[in-house]
Amino acid sequence: MESKYKFIGLAFLISMNVVNAQQSNSWPDRTVLPIEPYQKVGKIAPTIKDSDPIEWPKEISAPNGAPNVLLIMIDDVGYGATSTFGGPVPTPVFDNLAKNGLTYNRFHTTAVCSSSRAALITGRNHHTAATGIIMEFSTPYPGYNSLVPRSVASIGKILTDNGYGTSWFGKNHNVPDWQTSPAGPFNLWPTGLGFEYFYGFLGADAHQFRPALMENTKPVDPYIVDGKVDENYILDKDLANKAINWIQTQKSVSPNKPFFVYYTPGTAHAPHQAPKEWIEKFKGKFDYGFEKQRQMTFEKQKAMGIIPKDAKLAPTPSEYQKWDALSPNMKKIVAREMEVYAAQLAYSDYQIGRVIQSIKDMGELDNTLIIYIMGDNGASAEDPTGHGLTSEIGIMVNGEVDTEEFMLKNLDDFGGPWMAEHYSQSWAHAMNTPYQWDKKIASHLGGSRTGMVISWPAKIKQTGQIRSQFTHITDIVPTILEAASLPVPKSVDGFVQEPMAGTSIEYTFDNAKAPEKHSTQYFEIIGNRAIYKDGWIASTTPKILPWEGNHPASKDPVNDYKWELYNLNADFSQTNDIAAKNPQKLKELQDVFNKEASKYEVYPLDDRYIERLNPENRPNFNKGRNEFVFHEGTSRITEGMAPNMKNTSYSIKADIEVKSGDEGMIITQGGYFGGTAFMLLKGKPTFTYAFSHYPDHKWTIQSPTPLTAGKHTLVMNFDYAGGGAGKAAKVTILVDGKEAAKGDIPQTVPKRFSSDETLDVGEDFGTPVIRDYEVPFKFQGKIDKVTVNLKS
Repeated sequence: MESKYKFIGLAFLISMNVVNAQQSNSWPDRTVLPIEPYQKVGKIAPTIKDSDPIEWPKEISAPNGAPNVLLIMIDDVGYGATSTFGGPVPTPVFDNLAKNGLTYNRFHTTAVCSSSRAALITGRNHHTAATGIIMEFSTPYPGYNSLVPRSVASIGKILTDNGYGTSWFGKNHNVPDWQTSPAGPFNLWPTGLGFEYFYGFLGADAHQFRPALMENTKPVDPYIVDGKVDENYILDKDLANKAINWIQTQKSVSPNKPFFVYYTPGTAHAPHQAPKEWIEKFKGKFDYGFEKQRQMTFEKQKAMGIIPKDAKLAPTPSEYQKWDALSPNMKKIVAREMEVYAAQLAYSDYQIGRVIQSIKDMGELDNTLIIYIMGDNGASAEDPTGHGLTSEIGIMVNGEVDTEEFMLKNLDDFGGPWMAEHYSQSWAHAMNTPYQWDKKIASHLGGSRTGMVISWPAKIKQTGQIRSQFTHITDIVPTILEAASLPVPKSVDGFVQEPMAGTSIEYTFDNAKAPEKHSTQYFEIIGNRAIYKDGWIASTTPKILPWEGNHPASKDPVNDYKWELYNLNADFSQTNDIAAKNPQKLKELQDVFNKEASKYEVYPLDDRYIERLNPENRPNFNKGRNEFVFHEGTSRITEGMAPNMKNTSYSIKADIEVKSGDEGMIITQGGYFGGTAFMLLKGKPTFTYAFSHYPDHKWTIQSPTPLTAGKHTLVMNFDYAGGGAGKAAKVTILVDGKEAAKGDIPQTVPKRFSSDETLDVGEDFGTPVIRDYEVPFKFQGKIDKVTVNLKS
């Protein structure tokens, strides 16, 4: 047999003649992924002694000199929050990267979490990635259904198939709402998208002290050690530890293999939580209020050269809370909220520094491309009160109302495990200095422009400089590919790929005045939209304030919005609306938006928000199902996949066996900030309901008598009053068919128990519904089964 190359794989097994020497000369073709190994074969005879030596199959490896990549993105951090961009929060790691790299002062996101994250890891516009809105609010339309197409491969998949080691640490928020349970499917989880390792959480946010984490596709609870809560655990430190260990392992075992780490902590999305000693560092630092902070940041940004000398400070819309309108006590509360936020962000930056230091200690920093994005959107003003919230889900979604008395009484608990606060809308606006508006408002820079720094010592020589070309979150994947000398793939797993929407920004590394290559970009979130082209931006005027979650939809979201026009080349901070003077230019840009929107599946526009939250609005394996049978050990059933026990009557039946004095959780959903639990508490059948974390929003119905040893059937009947959402209910507990206790629940959760806590059977994870027990509160007896029956 003549010498020839042949590929190892199914194609060769089907036909040895398909692959020949000519094809092998082009190996590897990195435009078609995955890449099969190839093998040079000599003479093959019936015996070893008559055969020529054979080379081992050659497997794909990254191009020579390809850099390691550390891609960092922080959550809900505005342009003017960090010290690097003139803000009040010290971020020395971010500062140091800017000093030794490049600062981008015109970098843009999509204005909300899921959408930015989909665009970041795919290099395509968020609607192309079917993520026109956050996962929990998805609708069936192509740009909004949250099912990322196979024609839109992630950077994790591309780099893995090109010989990188790949990992993802922290927030995901890119798995469809109905696919987030441990039952899968897993094809849209990080490991299904091509990342080799994932350690983090799937939803919108995470409790820093009790997070619902996944390792690959397995639930893990690192804050529980030897059956007890580790009071020293905190998520940001854990993520750094895991990332450091993963990087060290990669380089210890495969020193020549470049790594890709996508590091995206939930900081600084609500809940704002941080170590107490870090919070104390900021005590009294924000007592002067929002307006002064905004002015201080603006002046510092000019002094630093982050914004041009002729830039103007955008006026604060009149709807925002004013500092002087707050009572003296409320000023103390609101200042404390900002102290917590600053502590969380500063602490996260510190942990990121540990990851970078570990890379430096291994001698890998010189050839590591670090992209540090400070915000997946602008700071979040999702506070309808003006004085902040002690529970975002409770107040923003479920209509809970904070009181000054409660907030002041519990001020020392802010930032700790028993508060899930979010700061004032006006602190958010101050963090978005010098722009107007905030997260969710894609039409304006306060929602879409955030800070970014890039460091790559081996490549970037003009360090400490600012780059002002228009850049967008879709530019990151093309930049990484160019840095690694990799082409954009044409086909992945047999699926022809959508073109990249972004453009590599490596052209800016050595040329501050290089003409920008990303010259046209549309923006759209919840009906708010804009179109950027060649220095101009046309923007719709927001109809719905950032904190208005429950609002009526527009009858015509296309025509109900007024348009504004700005020349960003002369008006850096988008302050001078010149639409009335330039109707022709406005019309020109509106036509461009329509063209881009049609091309990228932006239509139909939809400005509904909380109205879309109901899991019944999306595919659900439970639709039409009234009976659910669970078994001990079932856990982490997300709210979208759990039986919907809100605004309806239902019953829970538990068949159990106990010894005298046994206690523990039977079934629970949600947690301390909203949830239910059916359990044995000190041996007594107990049902507890939490509308919120307020003490008078928790109701417990308990049998006066502990269970005797043996088998028992417990039933909890929840009889809902009806007449709308969030109404009262009556609870009756039966033990072996006999009534044991009954009571009233005056107010129930109308929309959502939690964004991160789940349904668990036989134990409880996260926070307890009431503090009379502590997680995991594992059931000490035996649970045969638990049956939930929903009643119409």
